[in-house]
Amino acid sequence: MSLSSHLAELKKKHTNLSMEVEEAQRAPSIDGLHVATLKKQKLRLKEEIERLSS
Repeated sequence: MSLSSHLAELKKKHTNLSMEVEEAQRAPSIDGLHVATLKKQKLRLKEEIERLSS
């Protein structure tokens, strides 16, 4: 897998997590711990994208 395709895949996962976080925050019955976990995953992906981009 080339670096550019790996970065594209990470960005796609980051976007999907963003949408999932937004949906989870709108749901009244969602667990706050679940939202926090999703946000941590999203942050890890963002950091990995930034690390590979530089």
